[in-house]
Amino acid sequence: MMEIPKLKHTASGNFFLIAGPCIIEDEEMAFPIAERLLGITDKLAIPFIFKASYKKANRSKLGSFTGIGDEKALTILRNVSEKFDVPVITDIHSKEEAALAAEYVDILQIPAFLCRQTELLMAAGETGKVINIKKGQFLSGASMRFAVEKVRATGNERIMLTERGNMFGYGDLVVDYRNIVEMQQNNVPVVLDITHSLQRPNQSSGVTGGNPAMIETIARAGIAVGVDGIFLETHPHPENAKSDGANMLHLDLLEDLLTKLVKIRKAIVS
Repeated sequence: MMEIPKLKHTASGNFFLIAGPCIIEDEEMAFPIAERLLGITDKLAIPFIFKASYKKANRSKLGSFTGIGDEKALTILRNVSEKFDVPVITDIHSKEEAALAAEYVDILQIPAFLCRQTELLMAAGETGKVINIKKGQFLSGASMRFAVEKVRATGNERIMLTERGNMFGYGDLVVDYRNIVEMQQNNVPVVLDITHSLQRPNQSSGVTGGNPAMIETIARAGIAVGVDGIFLETHPHPENAKSDGANMLHLDLLEDLLTKLVKIRKAIVS
């Protein structure tokens, strides 16, 4: 695992965890979630990175919630990092956002739909931050080497790749676990997104659906294959979340899931 500021438990042999709510909803919501996640990951010795988008630029419907304001949300993310002494990650959507977000967070994430955007990838790389590139739903794992090459062309070797499923028809995704092995050939950490991989996009309502009952199945298989990290979105009240609630893991279910995954991890590395 590359060096990431404030990342703890790196000698534990565990996978690392990127987790948090989909988006910063208000000033109060992030802190209790971060505190709960930190308590669980400290107990299980799992390296933990707090995740939340500071805004959403790719909602289906015009009236969907997109954020509380860029600098306000980014400040909350920085405050989470300082209060709990954990690294934080957020999405960026344009080259102009790269430098702005880099002032507040430790890791910049490239959304799956934007993983081929050359200017965005290179602007992110030029910040010197760790860059997590989510694999497009329309791409193979092998083709992600070109995204890696774009960031490396800036002199930045601090790269991660995330698998989040491939389109299967119009309204479902499927995870091809070969993608994990293929993307690891780039000598970068590979993450499995166990919540977005269960999205059901393109619903007639204009709101993306999901199948959270399968989160544990997807996660267990990923750990067994040897994924380096797990990405998930979680919320104390997914039914009330302002983005992606349909495929989130309820926060109360997280400790039990992670406990099982740690046991699988120990079995495969022993």
